[in-house]
Amino acid sequence: MDQTLVDRMRDYLDAGLAMDVEALDGLYDPAFENVRCDEEGRTVTLTKDMFMARFRALREQGVTVGESVDDASFLTTSAYDAYGSIVMRRVKDGLPVLYTFVWRRDPRGGWGTLLREFTYEKDVSHLVRLMERATS
Repeated sequence: MDQTLVDRMRDYLDAGLAMDVEALDGLYDPAFENVRCDEEGRTVTLTKDMFMARFRALREQGVTVGESVDDASFLTTSAYDAYGSIVMRRVKDGLPVLYTFVWRRDPRGGWGTLLREFTYEKDVSHLVRLMERATS
């Protein structure tokens, strides 16, 4: 397990928990995409702009995204060339949610920005409807 990837994930999770929009903006790569899929095969792709708009709106409303990330467990890491991946498991509404995060290595050393997030959860239909409304 690459502890530097685990530490970078902790930075990301802590920024989200604190609703630190400026830190999150710096952590997401400009080309960031989150690909979410569910057990029915539905797939939704969210961009950095979508994530940042959501975080800004939540912060302005005084909404938090949670009280803790203590349920996060890191299952494995893998580093390859200029990229590194980390697989994380959390529990949402009593059900497991699996994530794979792909980080871009910073040319100056360490892990730079979050390039991709692949998320598997039970049901993404709420996101499918949201995306349909946004594009109609």
